[in-house]
Amino acid sequence: MRERNARLGRWLFLIYLALYGGFVLLNAFSPQTMEWIPLGGINLAVVYGFGLIVAAFVLAMLYGVLCRNDSDDQQLEERP
Repeated sequence: MRERNARLGRWLFLIYLALYGGFVLLNAFSPQTMEWIPLGGINLAVVYGFGLIVAAFVLAMLYGVLCRNDSDDQQLEERP
């Protein structure tokens, strides 16, 4: 079980690393792209940055849900 959770954590980390790497590379090699304003006066850099925060939260919640096992559920049900 521990190894499965670690493997899942590594995959989710690699997903986030790809998202963050895209952000860094875009800033480094195409900063004019980050000046583009896709949403109501907010540039892409801010939108992408908030997207990274949301993605981190979603990936953390996904990890928590996928790492639960049946014994966790049974322990919660047995509590008075």
